[in-house]
Formats: sequence, structure tokens, C-alpha cells
Amino acid sequence: MSDKTGLLDLAAALAAAGVEIVSTGSTAKQIAAAGHPVTEVSTVTGFPESLDGRVKTLHPAVHAGILADLRLATHEAELAALEIAPFELVVVNLYPFVETVASGAAPDAVIEQIDIGGPAMVRSAAKNHANVAIAVSPESYPQLKKALTLGGTTLAQRQRLAGEAFAHTAAYDTAVAEYFAANVGLRADRAAVPSSSSQMKATPQPSAGKSGVLSAANAEMPSFGTGPETAEVGGVLALEYRDPTPLRYGENSHQAATLYRAADGRGIAQAEQLHGKEMSYNNYVDADAALRAAYDFAEPAVAIIKHANPCGIAVGPDIATAHRRAHECDPVSAYGGVIAANRTIDLAAAESIKDIFTEVIVAPGFTPEALAVLEAKKNLRLLKLPTDYAREGLELRQLSGGMLAQVPDTHFAAFDDWTLVSGAQADAATRADLEFAWRAVRAVKSNAILLAHAGASVGVGMGQVNRVDSCRLAVDRAGARARGSVAASDAFFPFADGLQLLLDAGVTAVVQPGGSVRDTEVVDAAKDAGVTMYFSGERHFFH
Repeated sequence: MSDKTGLLDLAAALAAAGVEIVSTGSTAKQIAAAGHPVTEVSTVTGFPESLDGRVKTLHPAVHAGILADLRLATHEAELAALEIAPFELVVVNLYPFVETVASGAAPDAVIEQIDIGGPAMVRSAAKNHANVAIAVSPESYPQLKKALTLGGTTLAQRQRLAGEAFAHTAAYDTAVAEYFAANVGLRADRAAVPSSSSQMKATPQPSAGKSGVLSAANAEMPSFGTGPETAEVGGVLALEYRDPTPLRYGENSHQAATLYRAADGRGIAQAEQLHGKEMSYNNYVDADAALRAAYDFAEPAVAIIKHANPCGIAVGPDIATAHRRAHECDPVSAYGGVIAANRTIDLAAAESIKDIFTEVIVAPGFTPEALAVLEAKKNLRLLKLPTDYAREGLELRQLSGGMLAQVPDTHFAAFDDWTLVSGAQADAATRADLEFAWRAVRAVKSNAILLAHAGASVGVGMGQVNRVDSCRLAVDRAGARARGSVAASDAFFPFADGLQLLLDAGVTAVVQPGGSVRDTEVVDAAKDAGVTMYFSGERHFFH
């Protein structure tokens, strides 16, 4: 067993109940040292552990004892003839492969942590759950001990344990497949000492709680390139999500919901909650959308989100300034919003936020002075991101009967690669605003129009089924601030009518992808108004 957590407590309970324990390697030695009777697996097999521990349990005396279906008289008779005792409980912790990879170990050391006998026993026991209980995590031990006092597990409990076990080995194999996919052709010197798996022979035993694993796996993993020209998504998709946290409800009060965490995740799901009432489903959705927006910028940035759409996005010399500018975009909608910052929240930022009703603030950190101010708001949720916060390398969307996967939209065409199609070249200030708007509009649900000035959004039109209405919304929200602003459109203008609304409101420069069959009509409208327009050559739909 690689994870000795709770081992001796469980062994003591088994021994006290008169259960015969069979184990391997260091696990057997530790149980014996604690004064509990234990039989070495080599005694059962009549074959010594060999090849540095690579061969221990791969023997008919072990697997026949696990796989025998005791509901069949022929199986019982065959075991008796072979003088093999049946197992009724198997407890296995697989070699720590994922942890070894994460430690940066040499390839040969990693390979030694690919468990062979452990998964074989797990799968054998899970297949034969009609007769055998299988436990793959110390989290199940308290329930195993309780089962000792109740005469054993029920079939339903063993079925649930079997489901956990197959999910566990599937996730384990997925991790191995990912390693090989990412490290083809590597070679290193040998350097490894494998851990021990173990099995325990027992009377019918345990019950387990919910699996804690949401998994779908197969043998082949997708591969991803490094940019829009090389990105690929293919092969068989393998997923593993653990540590379920039940939420109060889902998007609506009649929907059940649970937060699962990716085994190697470093995002909002792994954030530490420092203060406030528990997070809701909608809080998580909005906080993730806010992070997506704020972390598109290298300079200090703040995004304020409601219903996964921005109320305001801004950059500034510091987070307090960025927050003030973002809030000014749409103070009405920002009420009850979620705030994300890409820098630590300091006292000045906390003072800027404290008097505005806010649901969640998520940031890479909070100074003690900022916490003292914000913790005065009883219900305000404060989330601190993992120190190694990173976006996912793959975006997934479930649909009926399947899953969509795509490389995230993180590429922004550089200004020098844009094509000027109308008006004069932008001066430095206008260029900065156009570049800001082009990044910020990516966070807006399509059809998306964003007006910006001085590094802040001043009007946002989002989620409309035609671009004209999105233009109208952006102009209405901006009001007088539309005059002199710049505009970004996430996709091309199919007609000049939407653009004309922006021109009439006083927008002075526009960036859009281009590519419409009516580009000439749209460009002519910009030329007639004397407005600068660039084609970026890329689209930023966000649905």
C-alpha cells in the first residue's frame, strides 16, 4: 500500500474481529510491527517476491481467491481442490504514479511507479463484487470498520465500491497514458524503489460513500499544439474529477449541484475561500468568467461580471484604479456582481470595493489590511487563487450524447498584423484603446460589441441575436461616453447598419475581424464618417 493513512487502525479492527490478513512488502511489516497477525503473500503463493517487487501478487493463488464466484458450487469445489482460500475483502492503494511525475522524477523512476499487480487485483475484486468488497482509498476505512460490526456489506454497497474501483483504475491508466503522450522518446538511468500494494483477507466487509470520482477514460489522449496554427484536438478524451463538494443548489433552487475538482487543476475550483458564506453554482460560473476576462491582460486589470457577462473591464496603474474605472462602466449592473483582479487586493482596492454590494472577489491574494476591511462584510465571499493559477489547456462543453472540446481562445492578433481599411493610422492613445477593446471584447457573450476609452470599457452590448441590437445596447449603456470612444466587434459586421449606430454615437475608431461579403459596404460607411477602422483577421465568438 503506497498510502499508509489509517492502515494500522483498520488492521487493528480486522484483527480484533478475527479476520485473517494477507499483505505484501512494507505493509505486512508495518502491520506485524504493530502486533497484529499478518500472513506474507509469498506464504500464500509459495513464490518469493521478485524482480525488485515487480512480481508479488500476480499468481493464481491470489487471483483465483479473488475471482472465485462462491455462488457457484463448481467454483467452490475447484478452490478446494486447488487448496486456495477465497478472499472477501481487497484493499489496494496503487503506486503513487501521479505524485512521482509531479515531483519531477527521472523517467525510469516514473516508470517504476506504474502499478501492475495492484490494478489487476482491483479489477478482479470489482468484477467479482457479488462476493468481494474492494476499497481503493483510506476514505473507505471507517465504513469498512463499521461493516465489521454489522456482519458485512450489502450487494448494493459492493456494487458502489466496484464502481469507484473501476473509475479509480481508469483514472490511473489515463494518467499513465498522458505521461507517455507527453514524453515520447525520453530515456534516463534507473532510479526507483516501488511501493507496496496489499490485499487483506476478510469476512464479507465494507461499505463506501460516494465515489468522489467523476471519470470517463480510455487508452488514448488528445494532443494540443502551441498556437492557433498548430493546435489540435483529437484521440480519445479522458477526464478525471475528484473531491466532490455538494452545493446548495444549481442555477436554480430546484436543481441539485456538485463541484468536482480536476486532479491536477489550478483554477477557480482550487481557490481557497478566506471569508464569506459558501459559494454557489452561479458564483463559481461568474467567478470563472471574471478570471477569464481579468487574466487576458498583463497590466493590473479588474473585471466585474454578472450572469457570465462583463458589467465592466478596465486596466490601470493599480487594482484600485482599475476597479473604479470598471465600475463606472455600468454601476447599476455591477450591483451584486463578481469581481476578479489579476493582482493582489490591497487596502486601496478594498476601500474602493467595500461600499458596493458584491457577491465574490477573487484574486491571487489579499493584504492583511485589505482583509480587515473586506471581512467586515459578513456575506462577501473572498477567494484566493492557487499560487500556480493556470488556465485549462482544453475547454469542454457537454451536450446530449457527447462532449465538445476545443483549445481555449487565448490568441490575440497583434496590432502590427491588423489591416487599416479606413481613415488615418491610430495615434498612440487610440491604438492602446483599440488593443484594450480587442482583448476585452473576447470576454463578452456573442454577439459582442464593446466601447472603450482610456483603458476601460464604457459600454457593452452582449448576447443579442443580431449585431445591430448589440451595437444599440453598447451605445445606450455608454450614453455620452460613447462620443470619442473606440469600438471592438467580436465578429464582422454583416451590414453597415450596426456600424452606423456606433458612428452616429461618436465612435472614432473600430476594430473588427472583417471577412463579410459586404465588407466594402461597411468600410465605405466608416470612410464616409472619417473613422479609422482596422481588420484584425481573427474572430472572438464566445457562446
